[in-house]
Amino acid sequence: MPAGHTGAMDLTVWRTFVTVCRLGSLSAAAAELNHTQSAVSRQIAGLERQLGVSLLERHARGVRPTSAGEVFRHHALATLNEADRAVRAARDARDGAFSRPLAVGAAPSLASGIVPEAVRDLLKQVGSIRWSLVPGLSAQLHQRVIDGDIDIAVVTDAPPGLPQDPRLERRFLGLDDMVVVLPVGHPLAGSGPVDIQALADQTWVEDNDGSAALLRQHAARAGVSVRIDLSAADLPGKLALVATGHAIALIPGVLTCALRSDVTTVRLVDPPTRGIYTITPRRDPHRCAASLHDRLAAAFASPRPAPVPRRR
Repeated sequence: MPAGHTGAMDLTVWRTFVTVCRLGSLSAAAAELNHTQSAVSRQIAGLERQLGVSLLERHARGVRPTSAGEVFRHHALATLNEADRAVRAARDARDGAFSRPLAVGAAPSLASGIVPEAVRDLLKQVGSIRWSLVPGLSAQLHQRVIDGDIDIAVVTDAPPGLPQDPRLERRFLGLDDMVVVLPVGHPLAGSGPVDIQALADQTWVEDNDGSAALLRQHAARAGVSVRIDLSAADLPGKLALVATGHAIALIPGVLTCALRSDVTTVRLVDPPTRGIYTITPRRDPHRCAASLHDRLAAAFASPRPAPVPRRR
């Protein structure tokens, strides 16, 4: 077959290639796909012959896509996601359920309360639909909406911010004031808004670069610095370090009603804020995406109850 003529392409081979790129290893991809490594190698070699380009290059720790391979990977992933949706839609039609599943992405703090509540309200209106919740950092969710495997994502503009992309529609939901979370026995538990200067000598913990940047920027505006001496892998780990008295932390205000019982919060004077947005694809949006945005916007417009201070 002449180079450049694609002919009929096997999506199974495309899936193999995407898996190899994700794992960076032919052997790891073979294990995940339940193939032999030689079978995976043959599939990739056949795909390269069919396309007339080299798709992978070897390095010390495995393989990675070439520049042509990365371009192909991007489009192949979108095609595979759309093919999976087509299969699910056909099966739903067979079973009498004609609406496609709704994939909702959300930053961890938003996935912990406000997004599930908005989906609950949506389901009361539209009836039962299959849906899934995909937590992730905003940059990751942004890319997954572009790739076609998330229908709507609820993201923040915390550093490094959100990129502009003409393929996506971004709609503002509201501003979220950051608050400080403390162990319940902390001397400032139950106090009113405090200046960051009163907390400058504390040990802080952070779980992501965006939150750490907001904290440092807020402290710098007040002319102080803070010691972020501990790091956590995720939000539950961050709260565990606070609850056990090892540190205090900056967290999103939307989390205050969903916190564990052994921590409490204190508001800051002139707190740092982050913008909350929904992002959806401009092409072929899910029929429920706009309604879910409206419910999220209503949730942000409604006053949220203040956290009840806890003491031990």
